[in-house]
Amino acid sequence: MIRINEILDKTAVYLTEAEQAIITKAYVFSAAAHAGQVRLSGEPYLSHPLEAAGILADMRLDAASVAAGLLHDTVEDTKATVDEIEELFGDEVADIVDGVTKISLIPFESKEEAQAENIRKMILAMANDIRVVLVKLADRLHNMRTLEFQKPVKRALIAQETMDIYAPLANRLGLHRIKTELEDLSFKYLKPDVYSQIKAGVDRHHTLDESYIERVIGQIRQMVGENNIKARIIGRRKHLWSVFNKMRVQGLTIDQVHDLVAFRVLVETIRECYSVLGLVHSIWKPVPGRFKDYISMPKANMYQSLHTTVVGPDGERIEIQIRTVEMNRLAEEGVAAHWKYKEREKGKFNPKDVERFTWLRQIMDWQRELKDSREFVANLRFDLFQDEVYVFTPKGEVKELPEGATAVDLAFLIHTAVGEHCAGAKVNGRLVPLETPLKNGDTVEIITDKNRRPNRDWLKFVKTAKARTRIKHFIRTEERVHSIALGREMLEKQGRKDGVNIQKAIKDGTMLGVARELSLPGVEDVLSAVGYSRITPKKVISRLLPKKEGEEADVHLKMEAPASPADGLAHTKGKTGEGVRIQGVDNVLVRLAQCCNPVPGDPIVGYISRGRGVVVHTHDCPNVPNLESERLIQVNWEGEKEQPYPAGLSILAKNQKGVLGKISHVLVEEGVNIDSGTIHSNIDGTSQLLFRVEVRDSGHLYRTIDKISRLEQVLAVKRQAVTDELGSDPDDNMMDRG
Repeated sequence: MIRINEILDKTAVYLTEAEQAIITKAYVFSAAAHAGQVRLSGEPYLSHPLEAAGILADMRLDAASVAAGLLHDTVEDTKATVDEIEELFGDEVADIVDGVTKISLIPFESKEEAQAENIRKMILAMANDIRVVLVKLADRLHNMRTLEFQKPVKRALIAQETMDIYAPLANRLGLHRIKTELEDLSFKYLKPDVYSQIKAGVDRHHTLDESYIERVIGQIRQMVGENNIKARIIGRRKHLWSVFNKMRVQGLTIDQVHDLVAFRVLVETIRECYSVLGLVHSIWKPVPGRFKDYISMPKANMYQSLHTTVVGPDGERIEIQIRTVEMNRLAEEGVAAHWKYKEREKGKFNPKDVERFTWLRQIMDWQRELKDSREFVANLRFDLFQDEVYVFTPKGEVKELPEGATAVDLAFLIHTAVGEHCAGAKVNGRLVPLETPLKNGDTVEIITDKNRRPNRDWLKFVKTAKARTRIKHFIRTEERVHSIALGREMLEKQGRKDGVNIQKAIKDGTMLGVARELSLPGVEDVLSAVGYSRITPKKVISRLLPKKEGEEADVHLKMEAPASPADGLAHTKGKTGEGVRIQGVDNVLVRLAQCCNPVPGDPIVGYISRGRGVVVHTHDCPNVPNLESERLIQVNWEGEKEQPYPAGLSILAKNQKGVLGKISHVLVEEGVNIDSGTIHSNIDGTSQLLFRVEVRDSGHLYRTIDKISRLEQVLAVKRQAVTDELGSDPDDNMMDRG
């Protein structure tokens, strides 16, 4: 356990005596508050805040941050309050502690919702004071170092959250040392068998022999010395998670991974960086496609360096990174290296730092539009995990996008209005389809049209959370406006038949009373529900007609309906669906789809369309897999008995404890019977689960597929052709979670 004197020795290099006194005072307070508390390891609880503060001191953070590291658990785990901390240490320390404090006392419907809201609040707090997340990362790093004392289930949950959120966040902040340690520790607990195999393989690999490392360092040192360049050369092993990722992506074995050692050359100036690069390429042959210049095009987290892979001594591939001493400091410490606490006000960035963290501003922009914390965290995870691609605007500005991003992503990155009116794109002077992935160095010109609007198809290829959020928001808004107009038209038409003036009912407040009867917030919601065919016009009109004496109000129509309408059935013109029964619902417009022309006796499924009621398709209609699963409902021919239908499910999931139980739980909840199944384990730590199941109809099946795909451990799920051996069917529809 680290001692307070060791922390003070670290901070004495850059803090004044008065600032050191604040840290000492925080230590005394924390020791008194946590007195008698013990960690699962058996150590005094005080060891944890001390270790967190030690990590912050290694990052050379200010006195308020180190003090907050010592105090970060006092509000949650002791009788101390934020007001008490503010009184003793000032509002700066109190604000950081308050931002870091967990929200476990707030009630949530589920653990997932609590975890999502906790992460969301951490990101929001980070926007006001970056030190909140730095203290939180120090807290998480020490918890990961002592994770073996937790129960196995909790170990897996904490490690997965660390890999999904905290390690990518550390990477975005440029905290390389923290990021790599968090990844390796998470890897150790998430895939212990694979971790042990790779560690053993790396240890025995001959390129890691100390004599080989010294030989390469000696050759580089001699080469730069002969050219009068002062340099420091370091040789190190690559961390295990990066080795595993390379094996997984490229399909290699450990013996096929040759560049397990990276060498770093530190010089004084940028000119010397490029000089050393030329010298390295003059003695060792560079590997094509493995050179990256992050000096002229820095990463969003401030990282700058030259990367090249060459064929070194004995024909072994080695990676060489060339950077200045200052670049190396930024690479290791990230945002913490830019911390000049005397020049800041309460941890806020100065303008130059804000420019370096445009991604944080983007996160803040789209999070305001997301009410659901779980959706926010899903988008955050999606945004943090992407590798970068750098493209140019016609004016020469460099824009950073995730790998695989398209011109639509760039358009929304430039401005929301540009994205919403994006009509086309030119890449390197040539017109390309909007879904074309952009590559490093592309010059992209966005073509706009004031009459162009986003459409649902864009969601299939956009890669940024901002673009995805804005497109969904636009579609929801447009569809709601359309449904309100359509609902008003339908009600007015029905009102003219029944002698009811809809406009008058809206103006005099009568319609608002109808909304309350239907448990809807307002008049527009009634109109929208009618436009979506969730409620029939007659159902509303009946509540506006004078009630006869003794007449009871109609039973409230309860029907599970989606959040947004579909665009996909504008082309289907069918006949009235006489003889079709919708369970639990009467008096709803039913039409037979012309694309498949269902006839009595055919297995059928219903789809709630926009303003066209329920459209009935056959189960095997080729259009059904492309429809929104949450809008499929169960329908039957009048007088037909319900019977189960066989179907196949193919699920690709992480090979973790409890996965099969969670999938089985979803199937039980959805009323799906498992007839048979097989499980195959893959070498990459995943498992392929094949089930033969019984479902009521295709709507039942696709709702089940959708729910299974939302499980965190599930990577992909698809409908499988039902055969004797339940073999694979390449033509089936896959819902990918990657």
